[in-house]
Amino acid sequence: MTAAPEYNAPWIALSLVKGLGSVTYCQLLLHFKTPEAVLAAPYSALRELVGKDVADGIQRAMDDPHIAHTLTWLAQTDNHLLTLADPYYPPRLLETDQPPPVLYAKGNLQTLKRPAIAMVGSRHATPQGEATAENFAESLCHAGFAVVSGLALGIDGAAHRGALKADGATIAVVGTGLDIVYPAKHKTLAHHIAQYGLILSEYPLGTPSLPHHFPRRNRIISGLSEGCLVVEANIDSGSLITARLAIEQGRDVFAIPGSIHSPLAKGCHALIKQGAKLVESTEDIVSELAHIRLPNQSFSISPNGPSPDWTSLPAEASPVLVCMGFDPLFAEQIAARAGLTPEQVSTMLTLLELEGVVSHLANGQFQRLV
Repeated sequence: MTAAPEYNAPWIALSLVKGLGSVTYCQLLLHFKTPEAVLAAPYSALRELVGKDVADGIQRAMDDPHIAHTLTWLAQTDNHLLTLADPYYPPRLLETDQPPPVLYAKGNLQTLKRPAIAMVGSRHATPQGEATAENFAESLCHAGFAVVSGLALGIDGAAHRGALKADGATIAVVGTGLDIVYPAKHKTLAHHIAQYGLILSEYPLGTPSLPHHFPRRNRIISGLSEGCLVVEANIDSGSLITARLAIEQGRDVFAIPGSIHSPLAKGCHALIKQGAKLVESTEDIVSELAHIRLPNQSFSISPNGPSPDWTSLPAEASPVLVCMGFDPLFAEQIAARAGLTPEQVSTMLTLLELEGVVSHLANGQFQRLV
């Protein structure tokens, strides 16, 4: 769905005015009722409401050449502009105190019709954390939710991949213009999301990745959602900003616990201490949100996917896995725990890594994945 150019142009023009943020934009709409009325308002009235610089910008807004560029982009298949007056504008986001007046969208707008769960976490996630995020996302989509995240490395990317493995109901909210993919490593992932789900941004085309864009992006991630699930996060993680925003917006916050020795569990543990709901399976989330009507209820409650087939592994593998637990360990530590020689453990770890049961981390440690 793409609105007529004459309808989109005033909304775009105001969104391009330097210094006119979403809060002030909304205040102008409340005062003048429509973007057209704002653009036609007397200079004296605008200056009184927004000051000289912004008033000057509004007076020149329709002359911005970027408007024509954006309208050309909107004429392409599956590119959209959602405004506060658009029937596709997400109602949950509309309820927040800072709804973006304009959202640029690429992909399937029907994704916005599903109730959503935000999934966030560390950019430097462990292999186990990424596997957990991917499986939770896939299961949540099977349950009828859309999965919302930020297209970042780590947990975000894993959440999007998991949703794509189900039915593609995933929404990536980005901090750049939609003609830029950040991080570049996720170019293929972004293409798949646009093909099956949806990518959203409040930033005009051509907007680069800047640090202050991402905290603002986070309010949209949480605002779109019924709840926010944090998978892995250290105590200073930006994903805790999203969780805090979710609380402020009246959303449920969920957190997956981890090892007391893992820095990437400390953020989740802090959230749980503060009242976030401890989550061990998809069912914990679905039951908490049982009041929400979902498209279907066919889902797996296991966060780790299907049980692995151990029949192809030698008998020595079992004690190695049991001794490893789920904390990252060096091979020497595993050998000491298992009562095996370093050579035996090294052989077993190589085999387990080839089977996808164990991951060899960058720091030389090994981590069990299932």
